Amino acid sequence: MTNVHAVVSRLGPAERAILEELAAGEAPFAVHRRAALSATLRTLEGGSGPPVVLLHGRGNAATTWFPLLPGLARRHRVIALDLPGFGHASSPPFAGGGFEDGLRFFADPVEELLLEMDLGDAALVGHSLGGLVAVEIALRRRARPRKLALIGAMGVGPVMTARSRAYFRAPPERLVRVLGAALFRRIHPPPPTPLGELLGALHRELYAVPDGRVAPVAAFNALFPAFGPVPHRLARLGEIDAETLVLWGERDDVFPAPIGIAAAAAIPRAALRVVPLGHAPHLENPALVLPELTAFLSPSADR
Repeated sequence: MTNVHAVVSRLGPAERAILEELAAGEAPFAVHRRAALSATLRTLEGGSGPPVVLLHGRGNAATTWFPLLPGLARRHRVIALDLPGFGHASSPPFAGGGFEDGLRFFADPVEELLLEMDLGDAALVGHSLGGLVAVEIALRRRARPRKLALIGAMGVGPVMTARSRAYFRAPPERLVRVLGAALFRRIHPPPPTPLGELLGALHRELYAVPDGRVAPVAAFNALFPAFGPVPHRLARLGEIDAETLVLWGERDDVFPAPIGIAAAAAIPRAALRVVPLGHAPHLENPALVLPELTAFLSPSADR
């Protein structure tokens, strides 16, 4: 593998504690580094059964899914991975460009890894940016995921709030270094759950990296303009042939709920679930979202 940006982040105390707890659980999780053609992605793997691949949102990592991992691993082989350039994954370089270039930056290594690991038919669960990656992989049809679960997915409609654009353009990696942990907490408060403080600490660790994650931040920014309609895949969602769950927070302040409602209407075999939460309902209330996901992913739910 050549011309790949190496990861520079290190395990912080919050992430280390999460990994230790997951390794000691009933269905132990192990960390692997998996090489695709264009990047090396860190994966967090545990459980047995039908495979489920988890794709996180912008700036996060495989460990962000920790509130859901033990529950999912009771019935599934779970593979959570770091998207290219985020978490502890390397990335291809990003030389600039628009929406399609930014999307290839994130989707190509993930698709390569799925095919390399013989996970082409695995169910895909994607949040925000990870949801867009899951949609793109399904549309390409090199991999044929048996199911898709899209949580507050990016790129499925033409609207993104002005507040979220400003936040991501700042970007958060710079904000956490400039503002410090206390002030950053005020603009990015942890979820009000028993695991919320640990999750908040994890987010701050993932953002506070020395180089600011130049390549993935630039690729992410290519996915949306500072103003006006954002590029999207709404017109192509009818091509998705996988059974799909569209799960959205009715208070989503990044991609408003009508985006999810329209996306669900466009996908032939989609079920819509709108919950009284924000942009990351699986982290804001895991106890509510986990049963929704397990019921949808269960083989008994196949038609």
